[in-house]
Amino acid sequence: MAKKQKTMYVCQECGYDTVKWMGRCPGCGAWNTMVEERVAPESKEGGLRLGLSDKAKPCPIGEVRVEDIPRFSSGSGELDRVLGGGIIPGSMVLIVGDPGVGKSSLTLGSSAAVARAGHRVLYVTGEESTRQIRMRADRLQAIADNLLVVSETNLETIEAHVEDIKPDLLIIDSIQTILKPDVQSAPGSVSQVRECAVDLLRIAKTNGIATFLIGHVTKDGTLAGPRVLEHIVDTVLYFEGERNAEFRVLRAVKNRFGSTNEIGLFEMRDIGLVDVPDASKLFLSDREMDSGAVIIPTVEGTRPLLVELQALVAPTPYVPPRRTADSVDIKRIQLLLAVLEKRVHLTSIGACDVYIKVAGSIRIDEPAADLGICVAMASSFAGRLLRPKTIVFGEVGLSGEVRAVSQAESRILEAKRLGFTDVVLPMKNAKQIKQGIEGMNLHGTETIGEALRLAMPKQS
Repeated sequence: MAKKQKTMYVCQECGYDTVKWMGRCPGCGAWNTMVEERVAPESKEGGLRLGLSDKAKPCPIGEVRVEDIPRFSSGSGELDRVLGGGIIPGSMVLIVGDPGVGKSSLTLGSSAAVARAGHRVLYVTGEESTRQIRMRADRLQAIADNLLVVSETNLETIEAHVEDIKPDLLIIDSIQTILKPDVQSAPGSVSQVRECAVDLLRIAKTNGIATFLIGHVTKDGTLAGPRVLEHIVDTVLYFEGERNAEFRVLRAVKNRFGSTNEIGLFEMRDIGLVDVPDASKLFLSDREMDSGAVIIPTVEGTRPLLVELQALVAPTPYVPPRRTADSVDIKRIQLLLAVLEKRVHLTSIGACDVYIKVAGSIRIDEPAADLGICVAMASSFAGRLLRPKTIVFGEVGLSGEVRAVSQAESRILEAKRLGFTDVVLPMKNAKQIKQGIEGMNLHGTETIGEALRLAMPKQS
């Protein structure tokens, strides 16, 4: 008598599984996402076999040999920065982003650059034909002899191509289209994505092949498929930016071989994505700034970046007033408005509509932007201009105090390079820079009220 196959109901959003169907997933709360899938029989060997020796024995960590990991360039300085200095052989990188943001353009351009450097690259596409890839390569000027392209979704066939070609870099576009024949579920399902990723990891580790996986996102912008996919890979990169926006931001949310604080900046042009090594100049306006505009030096990893933040505070007859923020957390705006109303006695600012926008749609998450946001909102509310050629940064507490932030000197040096002369900063940071910085006037402050007086001098 044939043995009955076991089935499970698996959420296609988060990977939660259960033995019976449910209308709403208990894991993520999504409706109608539970799909019946057959459970693959467990392997007798168990676990991942990555070519490790069966005779390996535990040893003291101090006796483990450490060798420098060789890296090779991706051809993009910004991508190399986010990866931690370049591509590591045998590593697996997952690139995730909204449709049309430029994931395929980035990987195809980097593949051509790697191929021109003498490395063999295999680009596997499961969503497009090779003719479509060639048309994009012509537009991106990404033609190279060592760049091999194949349109395939069968994992066994892909593995055969890898064994035959022995590439240094493998691109899978995308992981949701790859099919493992012995897994009884549709491509893109939780089971298929998990099993295909595990097999690709084995291929990458045993052969020393750097592998880039392109992944899809859900409606809320998170990685589609099982959460275990993020644990399998070595690096997870999120590609951010609106389809119609000029700039794109590449962030590392996981990186076993480098920092997760670095970002890469790209500009979308006719020839594809182009590195933006000096983004501060692009994000600053050449015109004379009006009230409500302030320059904030933000830091992403080790990279100081000057951005222009604009605030519009206007009276409104509606209750409650509107709070709209672009690239800034709306909860932070509400908190800082309460501080201004309570500690600086701007009693009617809470009854106004407040709109916040950051030039270039660069998202600002660090607390060092608090003081700049407060100054921008107060400037727009009072209709007063800021001191010219001035940058503002510092963390604001609930009692109205201005707290010190990290990397103050690198922020000031970046502002000096771009022609700024005055800095409103926390008093503690100003005291730490004992020798000062030639050509820069440091205005230390301990309270938000004092900071407003320093940033907005009395106008005649």
